[in-house]
Amino acid sequence: MRKTCLEEIYKLAKKDKRVLFFGSDLGAGTLEQFKKEMPDRYFMEGISEANIIGMISGLAMNGKIPYLNGIAVFLTRRCHEQVLLDAAMNNLKIRLIGNGGGFVYAPLGSTHIAFEDIAIMRAIPNMTIIAPCDADEMRRLIPQTLEYNGPIYIRLAKGGDPIVSSPENPFEIGKAIKMKEGKDILIITTGITLKLALDASNILKDNGIDSGVLHIHTVKPIDKEAIIEEANKVKVIVTVEEHTITGGLGSAVAEVISCANFSESKRFSMIGLPDIFPEKYGSQNSLMEFYGITTDNIVSKAISLFKS
Repeated sequence: MRKTCLEEIYKLAKKDKRVLFFGSDLGAGTLEQFKKEMPDRYFMEGISEANIIGMISGLAMNGKIPYLNGIAVFLTRRCHEQVLLDAAMNNLKIRLIGNGGGFVYAPLGSTHIAFEDIAIMRAIPNMTIIAPCDADEMRRLIPQTLEYNGPIYIRLAKGGDPIVSSPENPFEIGKAIKMKEGKDILIITTGITLKLALDASNILKDNGIDSGVLHIHTVKPIDKEAIIEEANKVKVIVTVEEHTITGGLGSAVAEVISCANFSESKRFSMIGLPDIFPEKYGSQNSLMEFYGITTDNIVSKAISLFKS
């Protein structure tokens, strides 16, 4: 996913001289071709993320479109004030590419786990938040970021994730994608948890339960119309995210549902990290298993709510 993202930025830069690339704490050789062909638009600034936000905000004020690739926790926690005041308050066209969303960097310890990055960015006015599910969806996203107004935060997964998206489903920033139709249960996901939801939907079908899957790649601005339309068809709604349930996708969906005033009540549950610090060490998969962000837990929660 990250490789595809950077390749697409390189393609944009070849076509549009406004595009700049900034890196922070990235491996040697990252976008080497970009550096060779467009050295005046390639900047590797080291571990100084807050300063870089100021730099790219100034450039954006002067008509440039900077793309900054860095570690997710540093672009959100460390740079919060600069992102809010320098970029978002001025509604500037900067693009923040957060490597390691969720538990990707769990082997480095809890300080590197981006468990609340979406929540941080959701609270910033003018900010758009996008979490693609795979590399193919990333390829459809990046060209749309060029002329999109305002700052964007793009949450990257580990890479090598299974391809579950399809070009048959039109990708548009701010518009959810209905992956499966269902009349009993609606599973709402973002990012790589889409794969878990699709697998869970197949298992539920084997159990005689018809479940729909709605992919919210754009967490902000969230597609309220799609959520209400699909939620209106079912009695049970389950959200799934590789993120804390406080302020993330689940919270955003709950806000939409609570204001929808459905004629019938809905049973609702959020799957994600509880309101704790994720202090356990391990791999991305082992932590997702530990905190119940799994296909099996989606199935269990859905069946329990459906039968209650």
